[in-house]
Amino acid sequence: MSARSVMAALNQEKYEVVPIGITRTGHWLTGDVVAALTNGQTTATAALLPDPEMPGLMQLEVAESQQAGSLAIVTQLDVVFPVLHGPYGEDGTVQGLLELAAIPYVGAGVVGSAVGMDKAIFKQVMAANGLPVLPWQLVLSSQWQQQPEPILAEIESRLTYPVFTKPANLGSSVGISKCRSRAELRAGLDEAASHDRRIVVEQGIAARELEVAVLGNDAPQASIIGEVRPRRDFYDYVAKYLAEPGSAEESELIIPADLTPAQAAEVTELALQAYRAIDCAGLGRVDLLLDKADGALYLNEINTIPGFTRISMYPKLWEASGLSYPELLDRLIELALERHETKMKLRQDK
Repeated sequence: MSARSVMAALNQEKYEVVPIGITRTGHWLTGDVVAALTNGQTTATAALLPDPEMPGLMQLEVAESQQAGSLAIVTQLDVVFPVLHGPYGEDGTVQGLLELAAIPYVGAGVVGSAVGMDKAIFKQVMAANGLPVLPWQLVLSSQWQQQPEPILAEIESRLTYPVFTKPANLGSSVGISKCRSRAELRAGLDEAASHDRRIVVEQGIAARELEVAVLGNDAPQASIIGEVRPRRDFYDYVAKYLAEPGSAEESELIIPADLTPAQAAEVTELALQAYRAIDCAGLGRVDLLLDKADGALYLNEINTIPGFTRISMYPKLWEASGLSYPELLDRLIELALERHETKMKLRQDK
């Protein structure tokens, strides 16, 4: 959905759009990738080589009489716009491939992507920079499987119900559970452990969920602030993607959020500090929690490739800040090219 929206909004007089699809099994495709991914239609196999001397999209050509194939270039690539969510998309892996290929790309680099994706490392980086995060605990899936009772007792000694269990590396709220009792905590740990070898257990609070869109490289700028009001128990996968418009499960997106000038200034400053702390670049949606009881602010996460449909929070925040969707895409591509140009001017000692 995000990729379709981006491709439709790119100015066809400025850009030649070359879609690259990736299947659930990691197979790369070129051609009519939307039909291939949605309907299973046949299209060409694609590849991108980690070779700066061949910075183009390749197509695998296999003759019917041959088992081996040959690579033929489809087109040179001036810049890549990753519109990928979750592991192998926004965790630094694809970004590393693009670095090896020396192709400019939109968004955070390897480090920023990896830290933004890993909830435990993100919290450690925030704490190291003196930025506020909720109390939390890291549990290895192997520890949970081998010593469940001591793990439960330790969590209950450090945190109070409700708590949230989360896979450390996953997106779109997949595998996240809100736990109000030991039985729910046990189930939540099992669920998170089925997705990742590392689990974050986080203190739950009654909070307002705030979001800030950040744009830029070394001198990032923040949008106005938005608020998400989930009608479900929390802002889970169903609320984000499956809830029908106008239904009781659809979350309410409020732009701008109802904050005092002092609160808004603090939210903006925290968002920019967090963005810089993980060496984010291009774009990032910074999510914060505002404690309803005492007004304290906590950083929750940075999404380095946020949802990108026209109705997603990141572009909506910038639109409300005066930057239209097509202008936002132009700016992201400019930032990608600027960052690549800066890197290419550095010494390339091998």
